[in-house]
Amino acid sequence: MSWLPLSFGAPMVLWGLLALPVIWWLLRLTPPKPQSEIFPPLKILARVLKREETPQQSPWWLTLLRLLMAALIVAALAEPVFNPREKLPAEGAALALVIDNDWASAADWNKRVATAERLIADAGSNGVPVIIAFTAEKANAEIGPFDAAAALDRLRAAKPRPIPTDRPAVYARVAGVLEGLPGASVAVLADGLAAKGDEAAFNTLLSKNAARIVWATADRLSLTGLTAADNQVDGFALTAIRAPGDPAPAQVTAGAFDDKGRRIADATLTFAPGEATATGTMAVPFELRNDFASIALDGERQAGAVRVLDESSKRRRVGLLSQAEADQAQPLLSPLYYIRRALQPFADLVEPSSADLADAIPQILDQKPAMIIMADIGTIPAQVRQRLVDWVDNGGTLVRFAGSRLAAAGNDDDLLPVRLRIGERSLGGALSWTSPQPVTEFPKAGPFADLAPPTEVTVSRQVLAEPTPDIVERTWAALADGTPLVTGLKKGKGTLVLFHVTPEATWSNLPISGSFVEMLRRIVQLSRNQGAAIANAEAAATSLAPYRMIAADGSLVPPTPDARPLVPGAGPLPVTFENPPGLYGSETGVFAHNLLDAATTFEPLARPQVAVPVTTIQYAFDESRNLKGALVAAALVLMLLDTLAVFWMGGLFSRRPRRAGAVATTAAVLIALGTLFGHVDYARADDAKPGDEAAIAAISKTRIAYVLTGVPGVDSISRAGLEGLTRFLIEKTALEPGAPAGVDISKDELSFYPLIYWPIDPAAPMPSQAAIARIDAYMQQGGTVLFDTRDQFANGIGADSTSPATERLRDILGNLNVPPLEPVPSDHVLTKSFFILPEFPGRFAGSPLWVEASLDASNADNRPVRTGDGVSPIMITANDFAGAWAVDENGDPLLPTVPADPMQRIYALRAGVNIMMYMLTGNYKSDQVHVPILLERLGQ
Repeated sequence: MSWLPLSFGAPMVLWGLLALPVIWWLLRLTPPKPQSEIFPPLKILARVLKREETPQQSPWWLTLLRLLMAALIVAALAEPVFNPREKLPAEGAALALVIDNDWASAADWNKRVATAERLIADAGSNGVPVIIAFTAEKANAEIGPFDAAAALDRLRAAKPRPIPTDRPAVYARVAGVLEGLPGASVAVLADGLAAKGDEAAFNTLLSKNAARIVWATADRLSLTGLTAADNQVDGFALTAIRAPGDPAPAQVTAGAFDDKGRRIADATLTFAPGEATATGTMAVPFELRNDFASIALDGERQAGAVRVLDESSKRRRVGLLSQAEADQAQPLLSPLYYIRRALQPFADLVEPSSADLADAIPQILDQKPAMIIMADIGTIPAQVRQRLVDWVDNGGTLVRFAGSRLAAAGNDDDLLPVRLRIGERSLGGALSWTSPQPVTEFPKAGPFADLAPPTEVTVSRQVLAEPTPDIVERTWAALADGTPLVTGLKKGKGTLVLFHVTPEATWSNLPISGSFVEMLRRIVQLSRNQGAAIANAEAAATSLAPYRMIAADGSLVPPTPDARPLVPGAGPLPVTFENPPGLYGSETGVFAHNLLDAATTFEPLARPQVAVPVTTIQYAFDESRNLKGALVAAALVLMLLDTLAVFWMGGLFSRRPRRAGAVATTAAVLIALGTLFGHVDYARADDAKPGDEAAIAAISKTRIAYVLTGVPGVDSISRAGLEGLTRFLIEKTALEPGAPAGVDISKDELSFYPLIYWPIDPAAPMPSQAAIARIDAYMQQGGTVLFDTRDQFANGIGADSTSPATERLRDILGNLNVPPLEPVPSDHVLTKSFFILPEFPGRFAGSPLWVEASLDASNADNRPVRTGDGVSPIMITANDFAGAWAVDENGDPLLPTVPADPMQRIYALRAGVNIMMYMLTGNYKSDQVHVPILLERLGQ
């Protein structure tokens, strides 16, 4: 009966429905006892008249009720299943379940788990052991065989990993276990992506006693990945890929995020019909591009759609300086020509408008470059020299090229990495005994350590460094005769670099070689305006600790316990279980290790062609529902109705002497049903509802409430402050409030509290619209909210420049029905409700307390006291009331007042007393000042 949306586990039980006519006939023979009324004279007639009585038939509706109850019980015993699923071939000697849990399976992992659960359940019902292996786990993970319960536990404990699959190794382990289990079923739950070595892996797996195969696939390969994010001249160039052959065009949106997770840029990438690659550009200023920490595709919850960025992805601003005028007729002889060509693809170049160094150097420094390159500049003007030295000490990188001017200038210990000999050295000239020198191997401790020495480069002229004990440490590149070609020195937070040749191809052919571009790129990566960082991870450390990892769903998470340090190399590094994708390094600098590289493509996984039977299934949730429990419950309900109907027909509900017994019987039936289902709570014999006890506790005493912001420090000070005010109220007044209550404005009942203290903190999450609506309703119904921005020293309410706390308060008040506000006037009820107070300080002093403005306060003669009928629904301060009220367990203040005046804390507590008295008495106190006038008028 698989073609029906309903199936039965024991269909033979349905033959019991044939007994329904017999039940109907029995019910007609045994009707319920008729209702009888005792009449004394009839007892005499009953002894005289004897006649045969014939039972009456049951009412039709009671017969139908009982027949339906019997049919439900028979159907329940047949184990009905709604929307039944097809039985899977999980039989034979064992079930080998191999599951891809790599990054490509993260998007629909729950469907894959549901599919595997059905396979394990069928294997358990057949008594078949289960071998379960995951292709993205540790190499030594145990794979079984297990019983069905243990296999199910391992399945539910597994999770997708942000790494590729390792099918050859895992399939070989499973094949080794299957050698002793002939006739096993093999279920392959693949991610749909082809990988290297798949054909050999499947041959190994399916050649070891596989009798049948279950092949599970997704509906289609719908993955989209991000393979490249290059910081170019005009923006970030992005490249995305998808499975080939998709005839439909598609668009994906990429977002760029900073190191705090804020989205700061967007780009749209469009796939043409049938195309597997899409490109797009985030055209934003390079200053904003340098804040990019990661780029992710929207809607793709998998690690392949995320790329993390390191220092190599950030563009630097590089200033160029030269004392030679550009030769437009012969640009190849310009000192800056080859430097521009080498740096333009990965740096933003700036040049001064003036050739005078006294003006050019300040113009460059004003643009805050990360690096300055000087092409054959000799003496630095004295008026700008110190500013240039300070720039280097604060983190700038100064690169200088030799030439005739530098060779003739004197030594400058502050702006050169080494001391130079006066003049220059000529190699291979007519009067020279030496020949041009090639470049030797780059020193291992320098930034060019992983570059191959350029065999085609020779040097014919150079400036020589004075031989000093530390010349070897400062040499980054050298000639075959040992003389330095490039020297460098760390100075303060910055770096000094000197090329001992000119930047044009006159002294050397280095500027026209590919090595020149790579050397300048490495120096640019080392440049940094602020602090030191791991800009060249290959040379900075032998291994980098995990810092931030990309999870399988694409989110950035802390390192997992399985992650191990990464050893950078020259080429692309593999993504493994020990080295998942993410950032490696520390806060001072990181190295980006991404999942996909520029050569990655998505190829669909082809099903292997084998001779054994193959069953193809789709990943899907189990939508079948067992109806046995529902039918049994319905039968019990009908049984209860039948019992009540019998009681009613027997007259138990109409005769008063037996009413108690009927009620007791009904209660016994209800208790029996409650015992069966476990849903009856005998402790609630009354009409109590959940939450009533908390409500009674909240209104048994007057309690002051404070808003739970979710910031631990703010919430603890709020509670300590209200506890301190409560102590003061008990000590100075007849009011004895209960303990302060922290309330969640999104779900807690607010009407229990006359006053709610709300500390505004910009770090707290913005309340939802529903929560603000509840606050608005609370204020409209008579409650008062005391907003405290606690930023008096930042600015006051209504200032032109507002603090973050005030901005957050404005966002909240923008969604409330706030009445007109004014600072508390000198004759307001608040100034005299208990203490006489001219102002309302807190931990800070100076900010006014804002309340609802009085409607008619213009005529001071006829209205000597401002009453403000009722109570203001809102109060606002910036003086940090809770900070002044807060005390510890011993009653000592937790926070100092500003300024440190002991009386300020006393006045703050008195202000809290006046606010509470005003809340509880309204304009009562203001009416007292009219008593003399009323008595005087009565005397007249």
